[in-house]
Amino acid sequence: MTVKITLLGTGDTTGTPLVGCTCPVCSEAATSGRGRLRTSLLVEHDGFKLLIDTSPDLRQQLLRVGAPHIDAVLWTHGHYDHFAGFNDFYRVQKYPPGYGAPPEVVAYMQEQFHFIRFAPPTRRNRMSRSRWGGLRITLGGAVNHPPAPTYGLLIEDGDTRIGYTADTNPDIPQRTKNLLDGCDLFFADALFPDGIMHPKHMNYSEAIALAGELHAKDFRLVHLSHKIGWDAPHIGYDGDTFVL
Repeated sequence: MTVKITLLGTGDTTGTPLVGCTCPVCSEAATSGRGRLRTSLLVEHDGFKLLIDTSPDLRQQLLRVGAPHIDAVLWTHGHYDHFAGFNDFYRVQKYPPGYGAPPEVVAYMQEQFHFIRFAPPTRRNRMSRSRWGGLRITLGGAVNHPPAPTYGLLIEDGDTRIGYTADTNPDIPQRTKNLLDGCDLFFADALFPDGIMHPKHMNYSEAIALAGELHAKDFRLVHLSHKIGWDAPHIGYDGDTFVL
């Protein structure tokens, strides 16, 4: 069987074009219709559909890929641009079960969506094959996105390994690096171009260096700000699909 990954969005918390911005990247986006919705991934395997994070653009993202029924949601951390779209399931389908690690992530989601009557998310660091469409998903690779507890993840189907760092600076624990080493496809947070340092995120060169350190066979950079140009090598684009 194969795993299909679709990048529903590749932008940072403001998206691209940035409202009111006239920089070259935003101007090209405004005139061409090109853009970056907030970062979210769709994972499909044997009919099972999993969302990694539910961005504020979720409604538009799901419409773009044919409005599929979502079987589960996995949250990497509790920041607005990674969870706020969850309520877009209202009147569309039954709210899918949501998972996250550690317990603080799930507890935060329950607090944010207190007005929704659905079974509370449960914590699972290592999801069973039977519940996740044959995929083995490890969510427990802590990354460094202060002050929020934030986690990377590994998706496995037989010998195929797909990794995602979620939002992080370069100071990732060695245990997480070991988990994500040798991925066939790796997604990394790369908020800014070279020369701009951020305490919570990697810039372009830092993300590429991490992919090299982790011996990724292929990789794409996501969670991109409007300061990253449209032709930068290795960046992901909204709508990109990967079949492994």
